[in-house]
Amino acid sequence: MNTKAYARTFISAGLMTLIGLSAAAESKEYLKGDQPQRRAYSEAVITEGGKTVWLAGQTATVDDEGKSLASDFDGQARQLFKNLDRTLQKAGGKLSDMVQMTVFITDVRNGTQLTQIRREVFGDNFPGSALITITALAPPDAKIEIQGYAVIGGK
Repeated sequence: MNTKAYARTFISAGLMTLIGLSAAAESKEYLKGDQPQRRAYSEAVITEGGKTVWLAGQTATVDDEGKSLASDFDGQARQLFKNLDRTLQKAGGKLSDMVQMTVFITDVRNGTQLTQIRREVFGDNFPGSALITITALAPPDAKIEIQGYAVIGGK
């Protein structure tokens, strides 16, 4: 094989690899079960490659206009998911790139409302999740805190 033919073959193979990687770049495999789907989480999310983003615990006690959400679990949860999405956008991703979250709530009675909000936010491809009820969070008015991981790109 001459040098030009080798170069064409090498470049063609490289392009085919890049095209294949592009097609797989946004894929994740969600392992779903009946109980996890009812509670808006996945048993596992399988990814390969990509950029891993480790999200620090975040709370949301004010909305985008600075209005207090002190006694509003629903408002705090919705604002918190907006904030997480903004953080992931800074990293080049989006909220749907989350593959795992740990959720801390201060009142177990808010678990069902959280499930509904996660359904609205994630559709039916939920991150893996743990829900932990605690007596208080660092900001005294906070009713929910979420930390998690996201995988941007890859398979």
